[in-house]
Amino acid sequence: QVELAESGGGFVQAGESLRLSCVASGRGLGNYVMGWFRQAPGKEREFVAAITYGSSKTQYADSVKGRFTISRDNTENTENTVAVYLQMNNLQPEDTAVYYCNTDPRPIRLDGNDYWGQGTQVTVSS
Repeated sequence: QVELAESGGGFVQAGESLRLSCVASGRGLGNYVMGWFRQAPGKEREFVAAITYGSSKTQYADSVKGRFTISRDNTENTENTVAVYLQMNNLQPEDTAVYYCNTDPRPIRLDGNDYWGQGTQVTVSS
């Protein structure tokens, strides 16, 4: 069984910060590259950031570079469980979206379909 559980979203003012958390469990997920993605109203889901298994490499979308930091808590990681975080600083209204974690570059597949968790809503007011 696979589960993706995102949390930490909220309503903030522009310039403020939030820290998102994700616990992904099942099917050897502890060994995967993990990423954060977001989907704003009326838009396609987009890549935000990714981190390798050993936290040695990270990648960011240009729109969040210098403001967001992805990390991975390896002390809590096992072969089948991984905790991933997204520290978001200097949030802007254009960061408003539902944020999801998943494997990167391709999402988890279950029964022939892409599997996504519930996500966590981030709303930034100007």
